[in-house]
Parts: sequence; structure tokens; C-alpha cells
Amino acid sequence: MTGAPKPAGAPKPAGAPGPGGATTKTRAQRSEDSRARILDAAVACLVDGGYAAATTLTIQAAAEVSRGRLLHHFPSRDRLLVAAAQHLAVKRVRDTEDRVLSIVGTGIEGWDRADRVVELLWESFHEPHFWAAIELWTAARANAEIAEVLRPEERRLGAVIKASVGRMFGEPLVSHPRFRQLRDLLLTSMRGTALTYAFDPRDVRRDPMVAQWKDLTRTLLAG
Repeated sequence: MTGAPKPAGAPKPAGAPGPGGATTKTRAQRSEDSRARILDAAVACLVDGGYAAATTLTIQAAAEVSRGRLLHHFPSRDRLLVAAAQHLAVKRVRDTEDRVLSIVGTGIEGWDRADRVVELLWESFHEPHFWAAIELWTAARANAEIAEVLRPEERRLGAVIKASVGRMFGEPLVSHPRFRQLRDLLLTSMRGTALTYAFDPRDVRRDPMVAQWKDLTRTLLAG
């Protein structure tokens, strides 16, 4: 026997299918969706036009939200870009972990694995999230609010990336007494080299530094 019929006009539970099978979103879900669109748009604007061009009007248009909706979530441009920095950090952690899985799952070991790690690390410095981060780092030099929020985020992210690099290289290389020296040299050198691509774009795969980084890996971790 079926349960008692629901009275006419009874409210649908949150997320229940509406007319035609469409799912009805709650106000909180719609708000979170619009917030995510705004943050994604802010990161995209940072990448495409830099910090100066990432205005609230430009971000609003890219996110396709009303002015009131944008100001409801982020009352000022600085607060919006600070939130974008945090949003960006989450994406960068996710991308780094994806690289760990791409290495661990292949089964390659030894120097072949080390070479592949160097290549993947280098690729990570040419993705949109890196250039968006560069824009925020530059802005933070003269903006104390952005710097204050970026500082702990970057430290947290740096710790995650260092741990991920260790998992990418794997044993026995990560146990070598000079591994930390190698890891820090790779990350800082790659970051500095990547910055030159801002004014001198070229084929990332043909950069002569890649061979040098691989040679450095063997030199420091041999034996």
C-alpha cells in the first residue's frame, strides 16, 4: 500500500527534480555557483589581461552575473582578488596531485622516472595558474591586504608542492641526503626561467635548461 498522497502545493525537497525532470537548486547552491563563476572569471582575467585589467566590471562580465551579485560576494576588488588567490591555490594543489598520480601509475623507475618528473615540473610553470599567481605576487608588493592573505597561502601551497615532488621522485631518490637540495634548486630555477617567457615566448619543450636540470638531478643524486 502506498503512503498518503502529499498535499497540493507542498514544497519540494532541496535538489528534488522540478517540472520536466530538472533539478531545483536551493538559494545557497545558486549563491555558491555564482561565487565559483566569479572566482573562475577573476583567475581567467588575471591570466588574460594581468592585474591592472582584472577590474570588477571585466570580471562581472566574464562571470555573467549582475553587479549586485558580485558585490554581495565581494564588496571590493581587493577582496575579490584575494579570494581568487585562495581559489587558485586549491586548483594548483589539485594539479600537483594529478601529476603525482600520473608518475606513480606508470611504473617507470630510476633515472627514467626522474627525467619525467623534471619534464612535468617544468610544464607546471607554463600553465594558467602559474601566470595568475605571478600577477598576484606582483600586486602584493604594493598591496598589503593581498600580501597578507597570499603569504600563508603560498607557504601552505609550497609545503604541499614539496611533499608532492617527493612522491613523484619516489624511493630511493627521495631518501638521498641531497634530495632536498635538488628539489629546492629545481623549483627556484624553473620559476626564474619561466618568468623570461613573459617577454620571450618560445617552445617550452626545447628549452636547453631541461637537459641541464636532468643532468643536475643525476649529479646530485648519483650514488
